[in-house]
Amino acid sequence: MTDRTYLGIDIGGTAVKFGLVNGEGVIVSEISEYPVKFDNYETPIIETVVKSAKEFMSKNNKAFFDINGIGVSATGGINSKLGIVEGSAGHIKNWEGTNIKKRLEAEFGMNTAVLNDANAAALGEMWKGAAKGRENVVVMTIGTGVGGGIIVDSKILLGKKGFAGEIGHIPVNVDGEECSCGNTGCIEHYGSTSALVRNVKNAVISGEITGINVDETDGRLIFKEVAAGNKTVIKYVDEWINYISAALIGLVHTFNPEMVILGGGVSKQKELFVDKVRDKVLHGVMHNFAQGLSIEAAELGNNAGIIGAVKFLIDA
Repeated sequence: MTDRTYLGIDIGGTAVKFGLVNGEGVIVSEISEYPVKFDNYETPIIETVVKSAKEFMSKNNKAFFDINGIGVSATGGINSKLGIVEGSAGHIKNWEGTNIKKRLEAEFGMNTAVLNDANAAALGEMWKGAAKGRENVVVMTIGTGVGGGIIVDSKILLGKKGFAGEIGHIPVNVDGEECSCGNTGCIEHYGSTSALVRNVKNAVISGEITGINVDETDGRLIFKEVAAGNKTVIKYVDEWINYISAALIGLVHTFNPEMVILGGGVSKQKELFVDKVRDKVLHGVMHNFAQGLSIEAAELGNNAGIIGAVKFLIDA
């Protein structure tokens, strides 16, 4: 299938990325990125995507009839059966209700498949990344929020409409604080990198943590303090890891995966994050679930969505 070429598109809240991918999952072009928030979404994202797709193909000396289809990874609640944005993106003007599949197929005349960005990343990792060769995988991506994807018997779990895998909204503290989704105690509110930074900043403001400038506090600084042995910061990071591990223990008991993949920038912290999560999860799950279970960092980085979207298209 190396003679087949597909256009992979990864639509995020700030930029859209394009890449040409062959039938073996190898990116055969440079990845090009175009902003989508340049006028605070007054120009609908889909219009920017269409315009940018034409520019990308022209730059790569390709016509749309030269490719075999379009795979799209997109932010928001994506009805992957219809290729429509149906929820979870209310903060992005002119996005909900967009029929991505219909618009791209009408514009370019190519078969198009669309799925949520976290699910696309999970598929990418299974096809060409850390989970290559695995059939049952849980992927958790930790960043501004918490996202993920569930792979069962080599297929992405989509549910009735394609919304399955919203693991960021699993409650881990039923008496806790309100999440942006409106529920209480979601792992996204307690286990995202944003949550960790928020809690450490509050501790700096209150005086519990000293010697750190609140305006400079981010994930990198926090882990630098952990590596330096800052006991108060370590306390907050350990509490954060406990929430993440609790959610993963529940997911392991639900789906019985052979592998858990941790994505997002924080996954680069092997000893201070990945190794600690692995230890807590393997000691927290029942013995028969721990047997043969591996927990590793994602490998594909920002390319996972493009590769996974093409895999979804090929398998559709």
